[in-house]
Amino acid sequence: MKSIIFIASFIFALSSSNAYAQKVSAYKSSDYTLMAQELNSRLKSPWGMTFLPDKRLLVTEKNGTILIISADGKTIEQRIENLPTVVDRGQGGLLDVVLDPDFSKNNTIYWSYTEAGKGKDKNLTGTAIARGQLRNNTLQYINVIYRQTPKVKGDGHFGSRLVFLKDKTLLISLGERQLFTPAQDMSQSLGKVIRLNRDGTLPANNPKWKQANALPEIYSLGHRNPQGAAINPQTGELWISEHGPQGGDEINRILPGKNYGWPVVSYGCNYGQPVGKQCRLGAGKHGAKYIEPLSYWVPISIAPSNMMFYTGKVFTQWHGNVFVGALAGKALWRLQYAGTKEIGREKLLAELQERIRDVEQGPDGMIYLITDSGKLYKISKL
Repeated sequence: MKSIIFIASFIFALSSSNAYAQKVSAYKSSDYTLMAQELNSRLKSPWGMTFLPDKRLLVTEKNGTILIISADGKTIEQRIENLPTVVDRGQGGLLDVVLDPDFSKNNTIYWSYTEAGKGKDKNLTGTAIARGQLRNNTLQYINVIYRQTPKVKGDGHFGSRLVFLKDKTLLISLGERQLFTPAQDMSQSLGKVIRLNRDGTLPANNPKWKQANALPEIYSLGHRNPQGAAINPQTGELWISEHGPQGGDEINRILPGKNYGWPVVSYGCNYGQPVGKQCRLGAGKHGAKYIEPLSYWVPISIAPSNMMFYTGKVFTQWHGNVFVGALAGKALWRLQYAGTKEIGREKLLAELQERIRDVEQGPDGMIYLITDSGKLYKISKL
């Protein structure tokens, strides 16, 4: 645990019409004194964010709005609301947002969201993926490219993060909707990572599954609720963070065609069971059939949110480290790896007492966070 050193706590008065008190506080880490600057506190349940080429931010709000925020983070320039209908309920709502790899040419963005079924299925929900062109601060040519199947009851475990591989195919993490067994059912996309071309069609080189009823978009299976995803810049592989039950939160290296074990095996314990080694699902160790996580948390869950690999020049001692936001743990975790072996971890910014929903590296090499309380932070060093 790092101790807060409270040597810097300032209030900045802003001159714009959107002015508000802006706080900066200093916190100690193992390598740096971190400066947490509160850029904005007027977001409403933000979930995902990404930087535009001009350094402005796109931020999703669960209620169904995409915000365009100024490059300095202080001003909400536009609220984009002409999106497909979003079901904002429980863990569902408007979720992740990413830029097309060729955004500078096509102005296309992608987002994930919770949608309701139609007709007799109107009370059922599922994760959907849409794309559209961002022009003059509005979205045009919107179309839905994928829908999780089937839609089901319940308001939890939607996933979902969006990332592009180097070949410009889209990977999507999908939760198992708190239903357990669909994560192993190849005829459903619940509890899976799926891979699509940018237009929603299937890549020819997706994994070939032996099961006759297997969905061809499935890239990997056996996931519970993967709410974080990032591409390892050294290998080009997908890494994800996903929620365990009581303990057993995981960081996984995702390989095509592999099974990650949920709900058959986990280092966590099911709800209603006393936490301890004796109740770990499948005895914890994943064995030959399922892929072992790179990292996991026991006995207490941190509820990991999004993650990133740091590649900037500001925090030079942290180059290549993985950063993961924590919801239940209200912190930012830093993990160090030698290849795929974890060699160190550190809990940062716990003194903020914020549920960190997303973490991203900015164009300036700083670390940016959004929180469930509606704040945008920039993390620099003293």
